[in-house]
Amino acid sequence: MAGVSPSTKPFTPTQGQYLAFIHLYTRLHRRPPAETDMQEYFRVSPPSVHQMVLTLERSGLIRRQPRTPRSIEVLVDPKD
Repeated sequence: MAGVSPSTKPFTPTQGQYLAFIHLYTRLHRRPPAETDMQEYFRVSPPSVHQMVLTLERSGLIRRQPRTPRSIEVLVDPKD
């Protein structure tokens, strides 16, 4: 998908739920969620959340700072 901006990259419904959660959590709490917050909200295991975060990052839908907690940033327009 070279040349495609992050806001036009397709994502699955589940990925969309995670993106929406990250966006809304960040707006509400004024800081991004920790993986533990997502684990509790979605009621999934820690490895499941971590795998989703890695998938979203590899897909160019989020970015994180290495070794920095709560550094997830959504790269897609919330309206998408």
